[in-house]
Amino acid sequence: MAIHEECGVFGMISSKRENIASYVYYGLYALQHRGQESCGIVVNDDGVFSSYKDLGLVSDVFSKDTMLNLSEGTMAIGHVRYGTTGGTTRNNCQPIEVNHQKGKMALAHNGNLSNALELRDKLELSGAIFHTSSDTETIAYVITRERLMTPSIEEAVSNTMNLLEGAYSLILMSSTKMIAARDPYGFRPLCYGKRKDGNYVVASESCALSVVGAEFIRDILPGEILVFSDNGIESRREHCERQKKRTCIFEYIYFARPDSVIDEISVHEARMKAGALLAESYPVDADIVIGVPDSGLDAALGYAYAAKIPYGIGLIKNKYIGRTFISPEQEDRLDKVRIKLSPVKSVIDGKRVILIDDSIVRGTTSKQIVKLLRDAGAKEIHMRISSPPFLHPCYYGTDIDSEENLIACHYTEKKISEIIGADSLGYLPIEKLGQLIDSENYCSACFDGAYPTKVPTDLRKDRFERKISERF
Repeated sequence: MAIHEECGVFGMISSKRENIASYVYYGLYALQHRGQESCGIVVNDDGVFSSYKDLGLVSDVFSKDTMLNLSEGTMAIGHVRYGTTGGTTRNNCQPIEVNHQKGKMALAHNGNLSNALELRDKLELSGAIFHTSSDTETIAYVITRERLMTPSIEEAVSNTMNLLEGAYSLILMSSTKMIAARDPYGFRPLCYGKRKDGNYVVASESCALSVVGAEFIRDILPGEILVFSDNGIESRREHCERQKKRTCIFEYIYFARPDSVIDEISVHEARMKAGALLAESYPVDADIVIGVPDSGLDAALGYAYAAKIPYGIGLIKNKYIGRTFISPEQEDRLDKVRIKLSPVKSVIDGKRVILIDDSIVRGTTSKQIVKLLRDAGAKEIHMRISSPPFLHPCYYGTDIDSEENLIACHYTEKKISEIIGADSLGYLPIEKLGQLIDSENYCSACFDGAYPTKVPTDLRKDRFERKISERF
Protein backbone atom coordinates (compact mmCIF):
# COMPACT_ATOMS: atom_id res chain seq x y z
CA MET A 1 0.00 0.00 0.00
CA ALA A 2 0.86 3.71 -0.06
CA ILE A 3 2.15 3.72 -3.62
CA HIS A 4 1.53 6.93 -5.51
CA GLU A 5 -0.51 6.39 -8.63
CA GLU A 6 0.01 7.64 -12.14
CA CYS A 7 -2.96 8.59 -14.36
CA GLY A 8 -5.80 7.35 -16.51
CA VAL A 9 -6.84 8.53 -19.98
CA PHE A 10 -10.10 8.11 -21.89
CA GLY A 11 -11.42 9.29 -25.24
CA MET A 12 -14.39 8.80 -27.56
CA ILE A 13 -15.21 9.77 -31.14
CA SER A 14 -18.70 9.72 -32.64
CA SER A 15 -20.06 10.05 -36.16
CA LYS A 16 -22.75 12.42 -34.94
CA ARG A 17 -23.06 15.36 -32.58
CA GLU A 18 -24.21 14.18 -29.14
CA ASN A 19 -23.70 14.55 -25.40
CA ILE A 20 -20.36 12.81 -25.61
CA ALA A 21 -19.03 14.30 -22.36
CA SER A 22 -21.33 12.04 -20.35
CA TYR A 23 -19.61 8.95 -21.78
CA VAL A 24 -16.21 10.34 -20.87
CA TYR A 25 -17.49 11.06 -17.36
CA TYR A 26 -18.39 7.40 -16.85
CA GLY A 27 -15.13 6.28 -18.42
CA LEU A 28 -13.15 8.44 -16.00
CA TYR A 29 -15.26 7.14 -13.14
CA ALA A 30 -14.17 3.61 -14.07
CA LEU A 31 -10.53 4.78 -14.09
CA GLN A 32 -10.73 6.70 -10.81
CA HIS A 33 -8.40 4.17 -9.14
CA ARG A 34 -5.59 5.42 -11.39
CA GLY A 35 -5.69 8.98 -10.10
CA GLN A 36 -7.69 10.83 -7.48
CA GLU A 37 -5.95 14.19 -7.39
CA SER A 38 -7.60 15.94 -10.32
CA CYS A 39 -9.61 15.30 -13.47
CA GLY A 40 -10.76 17.01 -16.64
CA ILE A 41 -12.78 16.68 -19.84
CA VAL A 42 -12.37 18.49 -23.17
CA VAL A 43 -15.17 18.31 -25.78
CA ASN A 44 -14.67 18.99 -29.49
CA ASP A 45 -17.72 20.43 -31.24
CA ASP A 46 -16.76 20.91 -34.90
CA GLY A 47 -13.41 22.41 -33.96
CA VAL A 48 -14.71 24.44 -31.00
CA PHE A 49 -13.29 23.12 -27.71
CA SER A 50 -15.07 23.38 -24.37
CA SER A 51 -13.57 22.03 -21.19
CA TYR A 52 -13.70 21.75 -17.44
CA LYS A 53 -10.84 20.69 -15.14
CA ASP A 54 -10.33 20.87 -11.40
CA LEU A 55 -8.82 19.23 -8.34
CA GLY A 56 -10.80 16.39 -6.82
CA LEU A 57 -12.62 13.19 -7.65
CA VAL A 58 -14.68 12.77 -10.81
CA SER A 59 -17.98 12.74 -8.91
CA ASP A 60 -17.04 15.93 -7.05
CA VAL A 61 -15.57 17.92 -9.94
CA PHE A 62 -18.32 17.20 -12.47
CA SER A 63 -21.63 18.26 -11.00
CA LYS A 64 -24.87 18.11 -12.96
CA ASP A 65 -24.60 21.80 -13.79
CA THR A 66 -20.98 21.42 -14.88
CA MET A 67 -21.88 18.60 -17.25
CA LEU A 68 -24.74 20.63 -18.72
CA ASN A 69 -22.32 23.46 -19.46
CA LEU A 70 -20.06 21.19 -21.51
CA SER A 71 -21.25 21.45 -25.10
CA GLU A 72 -22.31 18.53 -27.23
CA GLY A 73 -19.77 17.36 -29.77
CA THR A 74 -18.34 14.54 -31.85
CA MET A 75 -15.17 13.95 -29.84
CA ALA A 76 -14.07 14.21 -26.22
CA ILE A 77 -11.10 13.15 -24.13
CA GLY A 78 -10.63 13.01 -20.38
CA HIS A 79 -8.02 12.44 -17.71
CA VAL A 80 -7.70 11.46 -14.05
CA ARG A 81 -4.43 12.39 -12.40
CA TYR A 82 -2.09 11.69 -9.60
CA GLY A 83 0.91 13.93 -10.10
CA THR A 84 4.20 12.08 -10.30
CA THR A 85 5.83 15.29 -11.52
CA GLY A 86 4.44 18.73 -10.89
CA GLY A 87 2.57 20.02 -7.88
CA THR A 88 -1.05 19.69 -6.87
CA THR A 89 -2.43 22.75 -8.61
CA ARG A 90 -5.28 23.39 -11.00
CA ASN A 91 -2.75 24.42 -13.67
CA ASN A 92 -1.48 20.85 -13.79
CA CYS A 93 -4.93 19.39 -14.44
CA GLN A 94 -5.30 17.62 -17.77
CA PRO A 95 -6.15 17.41 -20.62
CA ILE A 96 -3.80 20.20 -21.67
CA GLU A 97 -5.16 22.50 -24.41
CA VAL A 98 -3.07 24.30 -27.01
CA ASN A 99 -4.03 26.87 -29.64
CA HIS A 100 -1.57 27.22 -32.49
CA GLN A 101 -1.34 28.58 -36.01
CA LYS A 102 -2.73 25.41 -37.61
CA GLY A 103 -5.56 24.84 -35.17
CA LYS A 104 -6.18 23.41 -31.73
CA MET A 105 -5.07 20.41 -29.75
CA ALA A 106 -6.01 18.78 -26.43
CA LEU A 107 -3.71 16.18 -24.87
CA ALA A 108 -4.09 13.62 -22.06
CA HIS A 109 -1.06 11.64 -20.91
CA ASN A 110 -0.38 8.66 -18.64
CA GLY A 111 3.24 8.00 -17.70
CA ASN A 112 6.47 9.87 -17.11
CA LEU A 113 9.21 10.91 -19.50
CA SER A 114 12.74 10.10 -18.42
CA ASN A 115 14.13 12.95 -20.60
CA ALA A 116 11.44 15.55 -19.79
CA LEU A 117 13.82 18.00 -18.13
CA GLU A 118 16.28 17.86 -21.03
CA LEU A 119 13.49 18.52 -23.54
CA ARG A 120 12.04 21.31 -21.45
CA ASP A 121 15.39 23.07 -21.14
CA LYS A 122 15.79 23.07 -24.91
CA LEU A 123 12.26 24.41 -25.41
CA GLU A 124 12.73 27.19 -22.88
CA LEU A 125 16.01 28.23 -24.46
CA SER A 126 14.19 28.51 -27.78
CA GLY A 127 11.57 30.82 -26.25
CA ALA A 128 8.85 28.49 -24.98
CA ILE A 129 6.96 29.68 -21.89
CA PHE A 130 5.55 26.98 -19.64
CA HIS A 131 2.42 27.37 -17.53
CA THR A 132 2.53 24.05 -15.66
CA SER A 133 5.13 21.92 -13.90
CA SER A 134 3.98 18.71 -15.63
CA ASP A 135 5.97 16.90 -18.29
CA THR A 136 2.71 16.55 -20.26
CA GLU A 137 3.08 20.18 -21.28
CA THR A 138 6.53 19.35 -22.62
CA ILE A 139 4.97 16.69 -24.87
CA ALA A 140 2.30 19.16 -25.98
CA TYR A 141 4.94 21.74 -26.90
CA VAL A 142 6.97 19.27 -28.94
CA ILE A 143 3.88 18.01 -30.80
CA THR A 144 2.82 21.60 -31.52
CA ARG A 145 6.27 22.51 -32.81
CA GLU A 146 6.29 19.48 -35.08
CA ARG A 147 2.74 20.18 -36.26
CA LEU A 148 3.79 23.61 -37.53
CA MET A 149 6.34 21.91 -39.78
CA THR A 150 4.35 18.85 -40.94
CA PRO A 151 1.24 18.28 -43.06
CA SER A 152 -0.80 16.39 -40.42
CA ILE A 153 -1.21 15.95 -36.69
CA GLU A 154 -0.40 12.24 -36.91
CA GLU A 155 2.88 13.04 -38.64
CA ALA A 156 3.65 15.48 -35.83
CA VAL A 157 2.96 12.81 -33.22
CA SER A 158 5.21 10.35 -35.06
CA ASN A 159 8.06 12.88 -35.22
CA THR A 160 7.57 13.67 -31.54
CA MET A 161 7.92 10.01 -30.61
CA ASN A 162 11.44 10.09 -32.03
CA LEU A 163 12.34 12.59 -29.30
CA LEU A 164 10.51 11.21 -26.26
CA GLU A 165 12.08 8.75 -23.83
CA GLY A 166 10.21 6.93 -21.11
CA ALA A 167 6.56 6.09 -20.56
CA TYR A 168 3.67 7.70 -22.38
CA SER A 169 0.22 6.52 -23.32
CA LEU A 170 -1.43 9.46 -25.06
CA ILE A 171 -4.85 10.46 -26.30
CA LEU A 172 -5.09 13.75 -28.17
CA MET A 173 -7.61 15.64 -30.26
CA SER A 174 -7.16 18.02 -33.11
CA SER A 175 -10.12 19.80 -34.70
CA THR A 176 -10.91 16.77 -36.88
CA LYS A 177 -9.10 13.74 -35.44
CA MET A 178 -8.61 11.74 -32.26
CA ILE A 179 -5.22 10.06 -31.92
CA ALA A 180 -3.98 7.42 -29.49
CA ALA A 181 -0.29 6.56 -29.10
CA ARG A 182 1.69 4.23 -26.85
CA ASP A 183 5.43 4.43 -26.25
CA PRO A 184 7.63 1.81 -27.98
CA TYR A 185 8.25 -0.04 -24.70
CA GLY A 186 4.54 -0.21 -23.85
CA PHE A 187 5.19 0.76 -20.22
CA ARG A 188 1.61 1.87 -19.58
CA PRO A 189 -1.55 0.18 -20.87
CA LEU A 190 -3.79 1.56 -23.62
CA CYS A 191 -6.59 -0.18 -25.49
CA TYR A 192 -9.60 0.58 -27.64
CA GLY A 193 -13.08 -0.72 -28.37
CA LYS A 194 -16.28 0.06 -30.22
CA ARG A 195 -19.88 0.67 -29.22
CA LYS A 196 -22.81 -0.75 -31.16
CA ASP A 197 -23.60 2.77 -32.43
CA GLY A 198 -20.17 2.89 -34.08
CA ASN A 199 -18.47 5.16 -31.54
CA TYR A 200 -14.83 4.27 -30.95
CA VAL A 201 -13.45 4.42 -27.43
CA VAL A 202 -9.84 4.54 -26.20
CA ALA A 203 -8.94 3.96 -22.55
CA SER A 204 -6.08 3.16 -20.20
CA GLU A 205 -7.83 -0.04 -19.13
CA SER A 206 -10.42 -2.36 -20.62
CA CYS A 207 -12.66 -1.95 -17.55
CA ALA A 208 -13.48 1.58 -18.76
CA LEU A 209 -14.68 0.29 -22.14
CA SER A 210 -17.43 -1.93 -20.80
CA VAL A 211 -18.80 0.77 -18.53
CA VAL A 212 -19.77 2.84 -21.62
CA GLY A 213 -21.06 -0.16 -23.56
CA ALA A 214 -18.01 -0.60 -25.79
CA GLU A 215 -16.72 -4.00 -26.82
CA PHE A 216 -12.99 -4.48 -26.37
CA ILE A 217 -11.17 -4.76 -29.71
CA ARG A 218 -7.51 -4.95 -28.75
CA ASP A 219 -4.62 -3.36 -26.92
CA ILE A 220 -2.77 -0.62 -28.77
CA LEU A 221 0.65 -2.00 -29.64
CA PRO A 222 3.81 -0.56 -28.11
CA GLY A 223 4.92 2.17 -30.51
CA GLU A 224 1.61 2.22 -32.40
CA ILE A 225 -0.27 5.37 -33.39
CA LEU A 226 -4.01 5.01 -34.04
CA VAL A 227 -5.74 7.81 -35.94
CA PHE A 228 -9.55 8.07 -35.65
CA SER A 229 -11.36 10.34 -38.10
CA ASP A 230 -14.30 10.52 -40.50
CA ASN A 231 -12.28 8.22 -42.75
CA GLY A 232 -12.21 5.45 -40.14
CA ILE A 233 -9.12 4.15 -38.33
CA GLU A 234 -5.55 4.29 -39.53
CA SER A 235 -2.82 2.33 -37.73
CA ARG A 236 0.72 3.67 -38.03
CA ARG A 237 3.44 1.28 -36.87
CA GLU A 238 6.71 2.92 -37.80
CA HIS A 239 7.72 2.95 -34.11
CA CYS A 240 6.60 -0.60 -33.36
CA GLU A 241 9.18 -3.27 -32.48
CA ARG A 242 11.94 -0.71 -32.14
CA GLN A 243 12.33 -1.69 -28.49
CA LYS A 244 11.72 -4.83 -26.51
CA LYS A 245 8.33 -4.66 -24.83
CA ARG A 246 8.53 -3.58 -21.19
CA THR A 247 5.03 -3.33 -19.72
CA CYS A 248 5.14 -2.24 -16.07
CA ILE A 249 4.73 -5.42 -14.01
CA PHE A 250 3.25 -3.39 -11.17
CA GLU A 251 0.19 -2.72 -13.34
CA TYR A 252 -0.71 -6.36 -12.76
CA ILE A 253 0.25 -6.40 -9.09
CA TYR A 254 -1.37 -3.16 -7.95
CA PHE A 255 -2.36 -0.37 -10.35
CA ALA A 256 -4.98 -1.87 -12.65
CA ARG A 257 -8.45 -2.95 -11.70
CA PRO A 258 -8.71 -6.75 -11.34
CA ASP A 259 -11.43 -6.93 -14.01
CA SER A 260 -9.12 -5.36 -16.61
CA VAL A 261 -7.17 -7.25 -19.25
CA ILE A 262 -3.79 -5.75 -20.21
CA ASP A 263 -1.95 -7.04 -23.28
CA GLU A 264 -4.20 -10.13 -23.29
CA ILE A 265 -3.41 -10.95 -19.64
CA SER A 266 -6.13 -10.93 -16.97
CA VAL A 267 -5.10 -8.78 -14.02
CA HIS A 268 -7.18 -10.96 -11.68
CA GLU A 269 -5.46 -14.13 -12.86
CA ALA A 270 -2.01 -12.55 -12.56
CA ARG A 271 -2.73 -11.64 -8.94
CA MET A 272 -4.06 -15.13 -8.21
CA LYS A 273 -0.80 -16.52 -9.57
CA ALA A 274 1.17 -14.16 -7.33
CA GLY A 275 -0.66 -15.53 -4.31
CA ALA A 276 -0.07 -19.12 -5.35
CA LEU A 277 3.63 -18.43 -5.89
CA LEU A 278 3.83 -16.86 -2.44
CA ALA A 279 2.26 -19.96 -0.92
CA GLU A 280 4.84 -22.09 -2.73
CA SER A 281 7.77 -19.86 -1.73
CA TYR A 282 6.78 -18.98 1.85
CA PRO A 283 4.49 -21.64 3.33
CA VAL A 284 3.42 -21.36 6.97
CA ASP A 285 0.93 -23.09 9.25
CA ALA A 286 -2.06 -20.82 9.77
CA ASP A 287 -5.79 -20.80 10.33
CA ILE A 288 -6.88 -18.20 7.80
CA VAL A 289 -5.66 -16.12 4.83
CA ILE A 290 -6.86 -12.55 4.48
CA GLY A 291 -6.01 -9.78 2.03
CA VAL A 292 -5.60 -6.04 2.39
CA PRO A 293 -8.34 -4.40 0.30
CA ASP A 294 -8.39 -3.95 -2.58
CA SER A 295 -5.30 -5.07 -4.47
CA GLY A 296 -4.32 -7.73 -1.92
CA LEU A 297 -7.60 -9.65 -2.15
CA ASP A 298 -6.98 -11.59 -5.36
CA ALA A 299 -3.48 -12.61 -4.26
CA ALA A 300 -4.88 -13.71 -0.89
CA LEU A 301 -7.43 -15.89 -2.67
CA GLY A 302 -4.65 -17.41 -4.78
CA TYR A 303 -2.56 -18.10 -1.68
CA ALA A 304 -5.50 -19.73 0.13
CA TYR A 305 -6.31 -22.03 -2.80
CA ALA A 306 -2.69 -23.09 -3.24
CA ALA A 307 -2.03 -23.59 0.48
CA LYS A 308 -5.45 -25.16 1.15
CA ILE A 309 -6.01 -22.76 4.04
CA PRO A 310 -9.42 -21.08 4.49
CA TYR A 311 -9.82 -17.63 2.94
CA GLY A 312 -11.61 -14.99 4.96
CA ILE A 313 -12.64 -11.35 4.88
CA GLY A 314 -10.65 -10.02 7.81
CA LEU A 315 -10.43 -6.35 6.85
CA ILE A 316 -13.25 -4.13 5.68
CA LYS A 317 -12.49 -1.05 3.64
CA ASN A 318 -14.40 2.17 4.09
CA LYS A 319 -15.43 2.68 0.47
CA TYR A 320 -15.77 6.42 0.92
CA ILE A 321 -12.07 6.85 1.59
CA GLY A 322 -9.66 7.06 -1.37
CA ARG A 323 -6.39 5.20 -1.66
CA THR A 324 -3.99 6.22 1.09
CA PHE A 325 -1.39 7.58 -1.30
CA ILE A 326 -3.66 10.53 -2.13
CA SER A 327 -2.34 12.21 1.05
CA PRO A 328 1.05 13.68 0.24
CA GLU A 329 2.09 14.08 3.87
CA GLN A 330 3.05 11.04 5.94
CA GLU A 331 1.03 12.17 8.97
CA ASP A 332 -2.10 12.49 6.86
CA ARG A 333 -1.49 9.02 5.45
CA LEU A 334 -1.34 7.55 8.95
CA ASP A 335 -4.66 9.14 9.85
CA LYS A 336 -6.31 7.73 6.76
CA VAL A 337 -5.12 4.18 7.47
CA ARG A 338 -6.88 4.28 10.82
CA ILE A 339 -10.21 5.21 9.32
CA LYS A 340 -9.85 3.38 6.01
CA LEU A 341 -9.64 -0.21 7.29
CA SER A 342 -11.55 -1.99 10.03
CA PRO A 343 -10.79 -5.54 11.24
CA VAL A 344 -13.51 -8.19 11.49
CA LYS A 345 -12.85 -9.41 15.03
CA SER A 346 -14.90 -12.60 14.73
CA VAL A 347 -12.76 -13.72 11.78
CA ILE A 348 -9.39 -12.81 13.33
CA ASP A 349 -9.68 -13.32 17.09
CA GLY A 350 -7.45 -16.15 18.30
CA LYS A 351 -6.38 -17.09 14.76
CA ARG A 352 -3.00 -17.54 13.12
CA VAL A 353 -3.37 -15.11 10.23
CA ILE A 354 -1.61 -14.91 6.87
CA LEU A 355 -1.92 -11.31 5.71
CA ILE A 356 -1.44 -10.60 1.99
CA ASP A 357 -0.63 -7.14 0.64
CA ASP A 358 0.73 -5.89 -2.68
CA SER A 359 3.82 -4.06 -1.41
CA ILE A 360 5.73 -2.45 1.42
CA VAL A 361 7.24 0.95 0.73
CA ARG A 362 8.11 2.79 3.95
CA GLY A 363 6.56 0.19 6.23
CA THR A 364 4.34 2.71 8.02
CA THR A 365 1.07 1.50 6.55
CA SER A 366 1.94 -2.17 7.07
CA LYS A 367 2.77 -1.49 10.70
CA GLN A 368 -0.60 0.14 11.22
CA ILE A 369 -2.47 -2.75 9.62
CA VAL A 370 -0.60 -5.36 11.66
CA LYS A 371 -1.48 -3.41 14.81
CA LEU A 372 -5.15 -3.39 13.80
CA LEU A 373 -5.09 -7.18 13.57
CA ARG A 374 -3.21 -7.56 16.87
CA ASP A 375 -5.77 -5.37 18.60
CA ALA A 376 -8.52 -7.55 17.08
CA GLY A 377 -7.00 -10.62 18.75
CA ALA A 378 -4.83 -12.19 16.05
CA LYS A 379 -2.64 -14.89 17.63
CA GLU A 380 0.02 -14.76 14.90
CA ILE A 381 0.42 -12.54 11.82
CA HIS A 382 2.49 -13.77 8.89
CA MET A 383 2.78 -11.10 6.24
CA ARG A 384 3.21 -12.03 2.59
CA ILE A 385 3.82 -9.48 -0.16
CA SER A 386 2.77 -10.16 -3.77
CA SER A 387 5.71 -8.19 -5.19
CA PRO A 388 9.47 -8.22 -4.61
CA PRO A 389 11.00 -5.56 -2.32
CA PHE A 390 11.18 -2.02 -3.72
CA LEU A 391 14.87 -1.16 -4.03
CA HIS A 392 15.07 1.50 -6.75
CA PRO A 393 13.26 4.66 -7.92
CA CYS A 394 10.85 4.51 -10.85
CA TYR A 395 11.10 7.03 -13.71
CA TYR A 396 8.10 5.82 -15.71
CA GLY A 397 5.05 6.97 -13.77
CA THR A 398 5.12 5.24 -10.39
CA ASP A 399 5.91 7.71 -7.64
CA ILE A 400 8.78 5.80 -6.07
CA ASP A 401 11.26 8.62 -6.11
CA SER A 402 14.02 7.91 -3.61
CA GLU A 403 15.86 4.90 -2.19
CA GLU A 404 16.11 6.90 1.02
CA ASN A 405 12.40 6.30 1.67
CA LEU A 406 12.33 2.60 0.76
CA ILE A 407 12.47 0.41 3.86
CA ALA A 408 13.85 -2.59 1.94
CA CYS A 409 16.96 -0.56 1.05
CA HIS A 410 17.92 -0.30 4.70
CA TYR A 411 16.74 -3.45 6.47
CA THR A 412 16.63 -7.23 6.01
CA GLU A 413 13.33 -9.07 5.70
CA LYS A 414 13.69 -10.28 9.27
CA LYS A 415 14.26 -6.75 10.55
CA ILE A 416 11.35 -5.34 8.50
CA SER A 417 9.14 -8.05 9.99
CA GLU A 418 10.14 -6.85 13.47
CA ILE A 419 9.59 -3.20 12.55
CA ILE A 420 6.06 -3.77 11.28
CA GLY A 421 5.23 -6.15 14.14
CA ALA A 422 4.66 -9.31 12.10
CA ASP A 423 5.73 -12.83 13.10
CA SER A 424 7.22 -13.46 9.68
CA LEU A 425 7.54 -11.79 6.30
CA GLY A 426 7.92 -13.08 2.75
CA TYR A 427 8.12 -11.24 -0.59
CA LEU A 428 7.38 -12.64 -4.01
CA PRO A 429 10.76 -13.88 -5.32
CA ILE A 430 11.90 -11.61 -8.15
CA GLU A 431 12.82 -14.58 -10.35
CA LYS A 432 9.14 -15.60 -10.35
CA LEU A 433 7.75 -12.30 -11.63
CA GLY A 434 7.58 -13.53 -15.21
CA GLN A 435 5.26 -16.36 -14.15
CA LEU A 436 2.54 -13.81 -13.34
CA ILE A 437 2.09 -13.04 -17.03
CA ASP A 438 3.87 -16.02 -18.65
CA SER A 439 6.33 -13.64 -20.27
CA GLU A 440 9.66 -11.95 -19.69
CA ASN A 441 8.54 -8.79 -21.51
CA TYR A 442 8.01 -6.53 -18.52
CA CYS A 443 9.71 -3.71 -16.63
CA SER A 444 10.75 -4.47 -13.05
CA ALA A 445 13.31 -1.68 -12.63
CA CYS A 446 11.87 -0.61 -9.28
CA PHE A 447 12.76 -4.08 -7.99
CA ASP A 448 16.00 -4.90 -9.81
CA GLY A 449 17.37 -1.57 -11.12
CA ALA A 450 17.42 -2.80 -14.75
CA TYR A 451 16.15 0.39 -16.40
CA PRO A 452 15.12 0.04 -20.07
CA THR A 453 15.99 3.69 -20.79
CA LYS A 454 18.73 6.10 -19.80
CA VAL A 455 18.41 7.12 -16.14
CA PRO A 456 17.71 10.86 -15.68
CA THR A 457 20.56 12.89 -14.25
CA ASP A 458 18.20 15.17 -12.30
CA LEU A 459 16.60 13.06 -9.59
CA ARG A 460 14.52 15.69 -7.79
CA LYS A 461 10.95 14.57 -7.17
CA ASP A 462 9.53 17.70 -8.79
CA ARG A 463 12.01 18.14 -11.57
CA PHE A 464 10.47 21.37 -12.89
CA GLU A 465 10.45 23.34 -9.66
CA ARG A 466 13.78 25.18 -9.49
CA LYS A 467 15.23 27.79 -7.22
CA ILE A 468 15.50 31.30 -8.56
CA SER A 469 19.27 31.14 -8.12
CA GLU A 470 19.39 28.34 -10.70
CA ARG A 471 17.72 30.59 -13.25
CA PHE A 472 19.42 33.93 -12.81
